[in-house]
Amino acid sequence: MRTPEELPHVPWQELTHAYGSAEDVPELLEALYLDDEEKAGEAIYELYGNIHHQGTVYEASAPAVPFLAHAATTPTTPPARRAELLMLLAVLADHTDTPPTGHVATVCAELIRELPHLLPSTRDPEREVRRAALRVVAAVAGLLPDDLRKAATTHADALFAEDPVAAVRADAMVVRALLGGEPAPLDSPEPEVRLAAAILAAHRSGAPYAPEVVAVLAEAGAGAGAEPDPGGDDFPWPGTDTQDAHLTTLLSQDPTAGLTVAARWIAAGDLGTRGSWLAEQIVDDWRDHEPAFLDLMLAALPHHHEPRARANRLQAVARWIALHPAPSADLRDTLHAYARAAEPLTAKPALLALVRARDPRALDLLPARPDPATLRAAPTYFPDAAAQLVPLLRAGLAAGATGNDAIALVEAIAAFGPEAIREAQAELIAALRSERAPIVAARRLGAAARTPKTEALLRTSMGHRDASVRAASAVAHYELTGDPAPALGTFEALLSSPGESHWHLSRLRDLGPAALPLLPLVEAHLTATREWTRVTAAEAVFHLTGSADRTIPILTEAVAPTPVGFHALKSLAALGPGPVPVPEELHPTLKDFATSPTRLLGASPLEESHPDIQLRALARELLARPTPAS
Repeated sequence: MRTPEELPHVPWQELTHAYGSAEDVPELLEALYLDDEEKAGEAIYELYGNIHHQGTVYEASAPAVPFLAHAATTPTTPPARRAELLMLLAVLADHTDTPPTGHVATVCAELIRELPHLLPSTRDPEREVRRAALRVVAAVAGLLPDDLRKAATTHADALFAEDPVAAVRADAMVVRALLGGEPAPLDSPEPEVRLAAAILAAHRSGAPYAPEVVAVLAEAGAGAGAEPDPGGDDFPWPGTDTQDAHLTTLLSQDPTAGLTVAARWIAAGDLGTRGSWLAEQIVDDWRDHEPAFLDLMLAALPHHHEPRARANRLQAVARWIALHPAPSADLRDTLHAYARAAEPLTAKPALLALVRARDPRALDLLPARPDPATLRAAPTYFPDAAAQLVPLLRAGLAAGATGNDAIALVEAIAAFGPEAIREAQAELIAALRSERAPIVAARRLGAAARTPKTEALLRTSMGHRDASVRAASAVAHYELTGDPAPALGTFEALLSSPGESHWHLSRLRDLGPAALPLLPLVEAHLTATREWTRVTAAEAVFHLTGSADRTIPILTEAVAPTPVGFHALKSLAALGPGPVPVPEELHPTLKDFATSPTRLLGASPLEESHPDIQLRALARELLARPTPAS
């Protein structure tokens, strides 16, 4: 350990942390000894931000370890501060690589040297200090030399056998296991120890988990037996997760077990929303569990009396109900009741969920609650309801909707086709002129009625300061007039300038062969560094020339479970007037997309349909196509 008097012996000004020079670290370390709790707390907060920033450590982190160890073991340091400092030491040494590398390895080496001085803290009178000391041991348990491992095991054994606090005994058992010992049996009389033993068993076996393990985990989250413990978030496994978060992560690796446990937790009252949160994590990660998830949300709603908590459950229902082929009458009736209620916080997500459930009662409620996001979803589920919905959409635009709300309304109008666009032409012109939704309004005016007013506005917008507005207006002007010259001039300037070329290249598909004079500029982007640009350039080459020879190899290479890879796959599927054969080398990837039990793409706020559902369906469709003739 090193005392504050030794701080000047470290060249802090030559070391770095998250914010640059570490010259401020000595002052922070000195503040750890102050009688002023506020200033000492601020110093710990600052150290968490600079020598340990969002899980990353730096040059200055390891040299701080001996000083932190000294402050943590100084008798005059208050117990709560000792616990905080021990936890800081533990998280500094957290690592996922085995063995650790870089600055983390240096921190671990320093902490191992200090461990003989820190082990006595496992016998501290204060339980939070004992738990934090165990957490320090856990951080480096797999790296200890034999002599230090034996000493640490002796301390952990003593705590497991003698400590009066069950939570400390559970932590000690975990540390014993990390040091190579055996966990306690699952039938321990103490809930905390049973839970720790079950988590250890799950870690060791991996998914799927044994029924007896699942039973213990279900019991724990249902609130059976265990008392809340101060410092309960300081779980002894490496990592900064709370115990609940750690348990949720573990259970989400086995969806069958996870949903079983979530059902038990919800039935017991959904304490702390832990059952709902676990179920949401599983449906986010795993395919084909939407019906079971929705059943759990329906069971959870009565347990949540506070509007915000109830709204969160309804928002979760709204995210996933469209993927249920036939939502139950009970669920739809519940959504209808909430959607009709006076509480807007819950009525809004309930109505969106009712729309996505394809329940016709939603159409009767929309005039009273014309939320743009809900109206944006409505055309997808009620494609024959233009007569009811287009007036609402127009009214929302006319009332001055801006930003994402205006975009949602414009896109909903467009979803009903050219007739709806022509009907709402005045509102779209206003949205472009007032810049409330200029890009989408300009884009949709290409399908409007050709009038001198619309044509002139689009010509003016081709000079807009925003390049995306210029591009959308140029395409719309061409679609409206059939004259490619203004659009060609606009895109020639856009493609010749550095910047987000891929956004502009993607618009060329709407110009088609009329953009052929731009081919040399497009071809220059086929070898761009950025993958998005290469993909959109390859698409554009096809739309300009009608030939897929250069397009297919670039799109095939880009296909992956990423946004750009998904875009490439959709583009590949759309090539040609007829189905284009799928390259044989793409089949293994497509099989993964089609059969993966886990979701490969996350939800997108820009798409009504979940991208992962689209990915799987598209992969299945492409696998059914013939491969190219050799």
